[in-house]
Amino acid sequence: MKILITGGTGFVGTQLITRLIQDGHEVTVLTRSLKGAKGTSPGISYLEGDPTRKGPWQEAIQQHDAVINLAGASIFSKWTDEHKKAIRESRVSTAQNIVEGILSRPERPFTLFSTSAVGYYGFCGDEELTEESPHGDDFLARIALEWEGEALKAGDRGARVVITRFGIVMGEKGGALGQMIPLFKKYIGGPIGNGKQWFSWVHIKDLAEAFAFLLKHPEMSGPVNVCSPNPVRNKDLARALGKALHKPSFMPAPGFMIKLVLGEFGSVILEGQRVIPKRLLDSGFLFQYPNIEKALQDIVSP
Repeated sequence: MKILITGGTGFVGTQLITRLIQDGHEVTVLTRSLKGAKGTSPGISYLEGDPTRKGPWQEAIQQHDAVINLAGASIFSKWTDEHKKAIRESRVSTAQNIVEGILSRPERPFTLFSTSAVGYYGFCGDEELTEESPHGDDFLARIALEWEGEALKAGDRGARVVITRFGIVMGEKGGALGQMIPLFKKYIGGPIGNGKQWFSWVHIKDLAEAFAFLLKHPEMSGPVNVCSPNPVRNKDLARALGKALHKPSFMPAPGFMIKLVLGEFGSVILEGQRVIPKRLLDSGFLFQYPNIEKALQDIVSP
């Protein structure tokens, strides 16, 4: 299968591409500059283009069997009005441009995998959330709803659309752990706020396997939660990470300080959501790292 990937040079994209190549797929990485392309590797090619802008790259979509859209400005920073605008436009514009490039009623099956996030569900305390749960009404939930809505329009063109709602991705070379581990190594790691908020997460290897699984199951479409079946409270995540690193994990970050530093984004860190990957489980997908202790041991242990 020929697959076009946006956001393929990032933390998630590089891991996912490696997994897709293992299954014999051909991957085209859309990049804003070919200068940043990492040479030539078997099964990987590069195409220059900015997914937030219309351009010749849209025509290349028609030579592929699937698009995996991972593009989007990071949410992990203080949300100024300017950054909130970048968060929205980088997601919505990219989805619109990809859909525009998909042939109406393609002759062969075509799939759009569009990334979303468990933030779609908003803040629901201890309630277990599945793909059937309603969306929230905070900033991230509204962005996710609009983002998904644009991607789903590809269905009107005859494409299969899979909305992959990611939990927090845990891996060795980036993501949330890239920010947390240095704090623990300096003996200042610990729970955030009261530590009772739920943390929906996924090992990056399980995320890549989920995409490989979904590519082999064309009957699956619509929203799919890509997260561990065992979300944890923030205090339990801190305890497990401290144990894996052999460092203390008792230094809490007060909620007021988080809000002071991160502003509106602080609420996302302090609230969280308890999300279950019901559709993957019902379809027989097996997680390699269903528990946070096993996942962290794999990621951070020598």
